[in-house]
Amino acid sequence: NRIRSTLSEFGIFIPVGPQRLHRWFREDYAASEQILPVIMQRHVKRLMERLQGLESAIATMDVEIDELSKKNDHCKRLLEVPGIGRLTASALVASVGNGAAFTSARQFSAWLGLVPRQHSSGGKQRLLGVSKRGDVYLRKLLIHGARAVVKHMNPKRMTTPWLRQLSERAHPNVVIVALANKLARIAWSMLRSEQRYCEAI
Repeated sequence: NRIRSTLSEFGIFIPVGPQRLHRWFREDYAASEQILPVIMQRHVKRLMERLQGLESAIATMDVEIDELSKKNDHCKRLLEVPGIGRLTASALVASVGNGAAFTSARQFSAWLGLVPRQHSSGGKQRLLGVSKRGDVYLRKLLIHGARAVVKHMNPKRMTTPWLRQLSERAHPNVVIVALANKLARIAWSMLRSEQRYCEAI
């Protein structure tokens, strides 16, 4: 973003996306470079070197996460759950270990901010939006995983009828958060019991 904003001040606009940015620098930057002051050319070069260094570091950490996920028994079990990928599995294990810090699946889900806030008045209870407390990164990963499951619903999975029924009466975002809540509870149960994924859970 800094590279884009820097060049846009000189009327140079780069296509959106990291791959397009790299392609633009390979194929088109030379033609635009001439209009930049020499000091700005050096600055852009340093920014590109920094970007390449960050991308290289991310690629290295990606490999390390993959290797650790393949060796860790908790991660291997969690990867069997539809909607939980290697990043989510490794993040769950790194953050909560075997889940012993929580007394129940609901407490874990509440810690993640995936349960509705409640408001009681006159004996009536109203459910509001999710609390969004706890680990923001973990909650985001679980919601992304749930979104992927909802987008590509497999008719053979036991959760599909439940998702379809819920979709008929609730907003799509509510459905995704409800599934993320379920994924969190399943993950906690598996971490505590050290059992493999069973769709009937």
